[in-house]
Amino acid sequence: AALAFGALRLVAAGLMVVAARLPRPKGMVPRMALANLHRPGALTPAVVLSLGLGTTLLVTLSAIDSNITRALESSLPGRAPSLFFLDVPSRDAEAFSAFLGAHAPNAKIERVPMMRGRITALNGVPAGQIKPPEDAAWVLDGDRGITYADAPPDGSTLVEGAWWNEEEGRAPLVSFDVELARALGLKVGGTVTVNVLGRSITARVANLRKIEWRSLGINFVMVFSPGTFRGAPHADLATLTLPDGPDPKLEAEVVRDAAKAFPSVTSVRVKDALEAVNDLVHKLVLAIRGASIVAVLASLLVLAGALAAGHRARLYDAVVLKVLGATRMRLLSAYALEYGALGLATAFFGILAGSAAGWVIVSRVMRLDFAPDPAGALAVAAFAVIFAIGAGLAGTWRILGQKPAPYLRQF
Repeated sequence: AALAFGALRLVAAGLMVVAARLPRPKGMVPRMALANLHRPGALTPAVVLSLGLGTTLLVTLSAIDSNITRALESSLPGRAPSLFFLDVPSRDAEAFSAFLGAHAPNAKIERVPMMRGRITALNGVPAGQIKPPEDAAWVLDGDRGITYADAPPDGSTLVEGAWWNEEEGRAPLVSFDVELARALGLKVGGTVTVNVLGRSITARVANLRKIEWRSLGINFVMVFSPGTFRGAPHADLATLTLPDGPDPKLEAEVVRDAAKAFPSVTSVRVKDALEAVNDLVHKLVLAIRGASIVAVLASLLVLAGALAAGHRARLYDAVVLKVLGATRMRLLSAYALEYGALGLATAFFGILAGSAAGWVIVSRVMRLDFAPDPAGALAVAAFAVIFAIGAGLAGTWRILGQKPAPYLRQF
């Protein structure tokens, strides 16, 4: 808001300078509109500032809203597994897979080994002595889910380093999430020490991965080489993805029968989790919109105040021009051109500044993929132009209907 405020002051000053230096049009209507933009006491600074702040805010919120909605409604549901199964005993893993296959013959079943381990040191430095950024501190707090694999998990892209082959996989190696690794100062070639089942194991960082967590597939911050934990006691983590999308009836049947046949297995319906997230985010967006309405109304009240402050000057102009023969239509046309130019200038600024602010918030703060929202930005821009013209003409319509004589005596 502070940056937009300062920039809008510059936009208003620049607009007045440009209007003053443009050649004077021959027609009375455009000449009067141009002069109104830069003359002493012009409404340009107040209108640009108040309307520009509201427009910038609306474009920003429109971009954030559209990107959150797209991420939740487009990215998640289409690719998410239907069910997660936790703590599948390794001795019952094959029987559990057969159970799922019998209930959902065409479904995709994934299963990976899963253990719990706590990071005790990074590059030989004890975890208690490391001061990570706030958004990465959770990795060092408590146990983390870990696994081992021969190949990179789905939803992961290697960013640095290379995946291990069969020969290299016999040594203790680890693949780490790239964002968390950079936050923790961890690089390829560094070391990670974890305590698993009471035993401390130090593994060398072989590669860093960019993880697409929104796919809701099986993935881990740390994936170790097979030789690190092969043969160690563990449980499995499994997912079931139905081929035709969510099927509440079938999912409920699988969860019910799994609880009877495998009491130690915990079942989680992804649809329930997504609905909870959707509900929370939609409430958040609604709260943001409510707060933005207050801010926009405040800016519009400032604009109304600015127009009211210029009432006397506009009245004087209208009375003199009417005495000189100007018709109401010509005066309205001049004012419409003036306010339309102000609306276009603020709309152009609002689209640029609001889109930039939306990109920063979505990509840097929320860490989502940003996609422009041209429809929303153009709708807000059209609103700014229409509102500027409408508010300006509404304030001058009554002025143009006054009889000149009483006001000439006052002036």
